[in-house]
Amino acid sequence: MTNQTQRTSRIRLLNPDEAAGDTARFFEATREFLGRIPNSALAMANTPYIARFYLPFNATLQREGMGGLLTCKIKEIVVLKTSFVNACAY
Repeated sequence: MTNQTQRTSRIRLLNPDEAAGDTARFFEATREFLGRIPNSALAMANTPYIARFYLPFNATLQREGMGGLLTCKIKEIVVLKTSFVNACAY
């Protein structure tokens, strides 16, 4: 095992298979929007009020024409670079 896989989360990550109600809908919407459920969403689901605003906020940040100044290409480069620097598997 590498150090990355041995880390323990300080914030409990909810299991999408055990979610119900608004939390289950949040996970479904996240999977539809992003194609997966990232750990940040699993952690955010602990606070449903915050999770409710995550997808619209993320869409604003990631999409062109939503008021941002950066192109989608530049945004994707930032995401990839940040993931690489942090040894993120995705």
